[in-house]
Amino acid sequence: MTALMETDGFNEENGDHNSINNTLVGVPLVFIDNNNKKILVEKELPNEKRAPLQEDQDSSSTEQELDQDLGGNDEDMIHDPVEMKVKIKKSLLEFRGKVEDAILRNYLLGEGSKKLTPEELKDISLWGIPLLPSKGHEGTDIILLKFLKAKDYKVSEAFDMLQKTLNWRIENRVDRILDEEDLGSEFEHASFLNSRDKEGRPVCYHLYGIFNDKSLYKKTFGTQQKRERFLRWRIQLMERAVRKLCFKEGGVDSVIQVYDLKRASPQRMKELESISKQALLLIQNYYPELVWKNIVLHAPFWTYTSQVLFSRFMSQRSKKKFILVRPQRITKTLLKFVDPEQLPVEYGGLRREKDPDFSPEDKAEELHIRGNTVSTVEFPVSESGVTVTWDVTVLGWDVSYKEEFVPDDEGSYTILLQNQNRLGESIRNSFYINEPGKIVLTIENGNYRKRRMFYRSKTRITVPMFILLSNSS
Repeated sequence: MTALMETDGFNEENGDHNSINNTLVGVPLVFIDNNNKKILVEKELPNEKRAPLQEDQDSSSTEQELDQDLGGNDEDMIHDPVEMKVKIKKSLLEFRGKVEDAILRNYLLGEGSKKLTPEELKDISLWGIPLLPSKGHEGTDIILLKFLKAKDYKVSEAFDMLQKTLNWRIENRVDRILDEEDLGSEFEHASFLNSRDKEGRPVCYHLYGIFNDKSLYKKTFGTQQKRERFLRWRIQLMERAVRKLCFKEGGVDSVIQVYDLKRASPQRMKELESISKQALLLIQNYYPELVWKNIVLHAPFWTYTSQVLFSRFMSQRSKKKFILVRPQRITKTLLKFVDPEQLPVEYGGLRREKDPDFSPEDKAEELHIRGNTVSTVEFPVSESGVTVTWDVTVLGWDVSYKEEFVPDDEGSYTILLQNQNRLGESIRNSFYINEPGKIVLTIENGNYRKRRMFYRSKTRITVPMFILLSNSS
């Protein structure tokens, strides 16, 4: 396989990466500590059950950090919006002219241009978008602007980056990696692309903890050939994410990467560490401005040391895209970006793989539960012979939780479905109802902090199993 790396200041052969601290994501990071009617009832807890009041240590300062990061100014050097627009327009016009000239005069790919006919060069494209400006494709300017933005609107540097990107893709057959290469399904549990954020951006999750399994680690990284295969699979995953983008005005043209380092051991994962750094640099160098945020979960203390050691390999713009999240704030932080219906259950959301009951289009409702109160949510059911299924997740957890079925017939029985002293994960439950009544969820928040609860339900007509069995016999 031809060389996948082509970066300034990084030499894999010379082993420069060995001087870098053993980290899996060795980059400077931004630290963030940070269908039926429902009847809502809220009452205060007795005094003896109230949690002692104290100052909220997670308050506004860390929230402001994230808010600033979300809405920060990408063009820090120019604060006048009018002046910035003029600069962008001028750079884009110059860049368009330079690319047009390079294509028509057959030097866009440098020496590689000699292998293509003038007509082939005119048809050259990137991520399905033609690069010849005079073709008038609405996505051309969007692609060119990404290269300009990555290089602070310096036309010559953006052009050099475009040339390197095109040559790298040709040398490594990247345009054919999705359609012609089957890299195997053994990596599907290491990374997955299955949801979108609130703006429609694809979200890709990378799970490093699964490689704590020694046999799996050796199977994946035991030889140089296997390591190259894994890196190529990471490129393929990025290409799959790019195919979900829309390069037109107002379209979604970037992705979110989530790196989960839970149970990841840097002392035993040097090969994965090296590949991760290569993948990050490849994305920085050949996928400019296609990653909107990199969110790092369960990052241990040793990640901080990489801020100085690895900084020389990452541009300032790339560094600003990283957010480091503490374990106790993972769900809260991810929900700032991703709706609960799109967030996987392992991160406190409601999304489950191959879910037979709900889809991401089944929207959840939100309930704010004040500190030291008890709240209830009811799912009324006016007919019998149906099954009610519901989803529940509580931001911050640490609440008491109970589920009951209460028939409409006063004085009748009540069925306790579930009772947890401390809720610590997303809940999915269902119950077959043979008479009108309601499912009642009771949440007791004994904390001084407010909790947010997301929930949804669905009712479907069901034939009980005992009837099916009796009919079959």
